[in-house]
Amino acid sequence: MSQRAADALFTALFSLTDVRALLRETAPSHEFDESQKAAAAKSLASVKKQIAILEEELL
Repeated sequence: MSQRAADALFTALFSLTDVRALLRETAPSHEFDESQKAAAAKSLASVKKQIAILEEELL
């Protein structure tokens, strides 16, 4: 595994941790306000970017 792939993996995991924190903040209904929606969208966009890097490096 390249260093780039390892970095992408950890960055994706950190972004997913951010989404997890949002879910914990909004439990039990998980209804996001506008700022939480924006934060979730930003985190998920980061995850998608990191997955693309992982696919490029590993496949």
